[in-house]
Formats: sequence, structure tokens, C-alpha cells
Amino acid sequence: MFIAYAIVAGLLALVLAASATLTLQRNEAVTASMRKVRVPDAWLPRLASLKAAGAIGLVAGLWVTPLGVAAALGVTLYFIGAVISHLRVKDFELAPAAALALVAAVALALRMAA
Repeated sequence: MFIAYAIVAGLLALVLAASATLTLQRNEAVTASMRKVRVPDAWLPRLASLKAAGAIGLVAGLWVTPLGVAAALGVTLYFIGAVISHLRVKDFELAPAAALALVAAVALALRMAA
């Protein structure tokens, strides 16, 4: 189970790091998606920080189990919140957020089982 967690957590951490970077750079695709779900521009740095912290926590979780569990739980909750935000405004282009919520939940289950 540990090797599976390491692979899933590593890939998820890469996606989170890229997303955090694009959010901080205010990439047009990211900001358009955030505007669509009515996220204020002032929140972008905070949300990027949460993604970056999740990425760091997932990687650190390779050595510190409770940190990996906490990071995977936090990332899962973050993307469940993203799915809810999309549904709240009746935006059904939520596949990326739903997929990342699922991957984060898998990482959580794998870290707890390892």
C-alpha cells in the first residue's frame, strides 16, 4: 500500500503544485474558472497557498504518516468544496474538481492503510 500511496501522492502533489503556481500567476483559465464560481480575486493567493500546503504535506506524508493523512484529508475537503462551489452556481463543468477529490480520497485511503 505504501508504494501505491507514494505514486498517487506524488502525482497529486505535482498537480497541486502546478495548480498553485498557475493560480498565483493568475492564469486566465484558472481565473476564468474561479470567476465562474464567484470566487473573489482576493482569495486566489489563499487558495494557492492551500494547494501548495497540500502538495508539501502529501510528500512529507511519505515519512510522517499523520501529516500525510492530514494533507490528504485537507486536499479531499478542498476539492469537495470546489465541487460544491460549482454546483452552487449550476456550473456543471466540475469534472476536474471531482476527479481531484476522488484522487485525494484514494490517497487518504492508501495512506491510512499503509
